Amino acid sequence: MNDVQKSYGLTDSRALNVLVTREFHAELIDPLDAAYTLRHAYDKDERRTLLQQHGAEIGAVLTSGMVGLSADEIALMPNLKVVQTFAVGYETVDTAAAKKQGVIVCNTAGSNADCVADHAMGMMVAVTRKFVDFNNTAKAGTWDDVGNSTPMVSGKKLGIVGLGAIGKTLARRATGFDMTIGYRNRKPAKDVPYQYFDSVAALADWCDYLVTCTPGGAETNHMINADILKRIGPAGYYINVARGSVADTDAIVAALNAGIIAGAGLDVLESEPDVPESVRTAPNLMLTPHGAGRSFELEGRRVDLIRTNIENVLTGKPALTPVPEMGL
Repeated sequence: MNDVQKSYGLTDSRALNVLVTREFHAELIDPLDAAYTLRHAYDKDERRTLLQQHGAEIGAVLTSGMVGLSADEIALMPNLKVVQTFAVGYETVDTAAAKKQGVIVCNTAGSNADCVADHAMGMMVAVTRKFVDFNNTAKAGTWDDVGNSTPMVSGKKLGIVGLGAIGKTLARRATGFDMTIGYRNRKPAKDVPYQYFDSVAALADWCDYLVTCTPGGAETNHMINADILKRIGPAGYYINVARGSVADTDAIVAALNAGIIAGAGLDVLESEPDVPESVRTAPNLMLTPHGAGRSFELEGRRVDLIRTNIENVLTGKPALTPVPEMGL
């Protein structure tokens, strides 16, 4: 019998009931399904019915920043010990209610930093060098129809909004392109050589590329708006690998159509998975389907972190990645 079984009164680890609030990819969910008894309830009404009948049996919840967990749902699980998100975002989890009930909320902070930073760097190069347009031109056999030359990424100024694990990893990538790095955080980061800006507006005025790596939620909602895009300027680029809510989609489309910015790369949208026609037809916009945080190498690392967090909490050990609101 392992520590989790002993501390939770289990004779079989699969007796730990774990509520899953949204559908996840098989490479993530299958190893957890083998370890625990998963109770799937993706619809809010379905979830409430399940919790009213079996809430006392649930010891852990697996969710995401897009679905979250409400105070009412937490109250229906008196034996809940840990809420774990599959990614960094947790903006729709009621952390105050969780903390009041003695529930630890964890995310997977840092696990996807390499993957997302690679994606952001790739988007910067692809949008600037017009890889998609040039690929289509070359495959069509019209090699001479390439239009004007494109700028280089090397030597430009990169502004990062959110210098956490992803932002710092992206900054290291960018130094290989001889880029000068500036950033905006709630407060200056310790032990980094990059220039700190006291507002997103000031950072946008300064940089050639603005990349958002921030959490979602009310505090960052539409942080990137028409004014910020105008400050980036007609030779500048915007990349979003954060949350769709961070940027005003209509403002991005308008800025691209009017030449207010040179290009954009979006891994996330406010309306995802729905893609408005205006986004589909916007010029020099690269769109990827919220895949920046996915890779073969990442999934195993993320599953290990999730299991460690759950089992540490259940056995009275410190969680590896509790969210800041837990105060741990």
